[in-house]
Amino acid sequence: MDMFSSVTRPTLLLDRERVMRNIAFMAGKARDHGLIFRPHFKTHQSQEAGSWFRDFGVHCITVSSVTMAAYFASAGWNDITIAFPVNPRELDRIAELNDRIRLHLLLSHPGMAEAVHRKMNRPVGIFLELDTGDRRSGFDAGKPEIMEKELKNISQHAHLRFAGFLTHAGRTYRARNPEEVLSLHSESLARLAIIREKFLGNRPEAIISLGDTPACSLAKDFAGADEMRPGNFVFYDLMQEQTGACREEQVAVRLACPVVARYPERNEVVVYGGAIHLSKEYLAEENGRIHYGKVSPEKQGLFGPSLPGAFVDRLSQEHGIIRLPENHRDAFPVGSLAGILPVHSCLTADCMKGYVGTDGRRLDHLQGNVYI
Repeated sequence: MDMFSSVTRPTLLLDRERVMRNIAFMAGKARDHGLIFRPHFKTHQSQEAGSWFRDFGVHCITVSSVTMAAYFASAGWNDITIAFPVNPRELDRIAELNDRIRLHLLLSHPGMAEAVHRKMNRPVGIFLELDTGDRRSGFDAGKPEIMEKELKNISQHAHLRFAGFLTHAGRTYRARNPEEVLSLHSESLARLAIIREKFLGNRPEAIISLGDTPACSLAKDFAGADEMRPGNFVFYDLMQEQTGACREEQVAVRLACPVVARYPERNEVVVYGGAIHLSKEYLAEENGRIHYGKVSPEKQGLFGPSLPGAFVDRLSQEHGIIRLPENHRDAFPVGSLAGILPVHSCLTADCMKGYVGTDGRRLDHLQGNVYI
């Protein structure tokens, strides 16, 4: 009996061998460029998957919430950056965590330094977040006078230790090819070089940290950076494939969905697997068509190549409607499984709250462990 026979409802499958190859690739890249490798654990959010990074010498990590930091601290990780703007309502919990581990926080706008200092019992690392063009959060890299003032504020508080500048070039996720990714990466490096020259000359212990999977996967130049924090690379997904950051065979997760209805007259099948399982992230193809994932049939092992022309066309809460090419409308019989390659693996993993490995073993996920 193979493991697929036990799948009765939407199940997120994880291929450990692919994960390990992806980690080896990125850890090697960081090593070759002399960069600190502080991978972001927000994609997998799994203590067991996180432990695999130790095989590659990883000792420091990035997370995106205080809850996530506590979850991984409980698994023995004691050097953690929370790469999300400090939430003042969580300062008591942050202080408790900082008493136990080496913690780094992110200040993303003026005025937070004193509030953080007042709550800490011992020094905490402080990164200033830089907005290098994504317009999400962070200090405008083109307005150094504001950062100068914030650095002065940090220096006046004994419990704040300036760790450096941190940025996330999220614009690369919207690129359509490697050339666009590398162009955006070069723009970020140019902005970071100005910041380094202006602020870090007399601060030798401060670093510049960057972290977006497309650029970290594709770039060969990281001049001026000291640390990389990619996260999605551990699984990759169709969004990364579209940027050119990975190939389909590197995508390490599949959402296994039972086929529950067939409509050959319209070249469609319905699967048990909808928006609450995949999320509603979509990709737009060059012809303007949008879709919510590519699909592999069970007979190809679910981790085999996706079927050309087959894609998730529509989603509702529990339903997924798969559009099939006419010459393959019998590829997904009722009762079989469809393996969906997610558009955004981070969100799909968060929706599913756990994994089943290709060996049949279950793996944890933060959201499946009521860790509050």
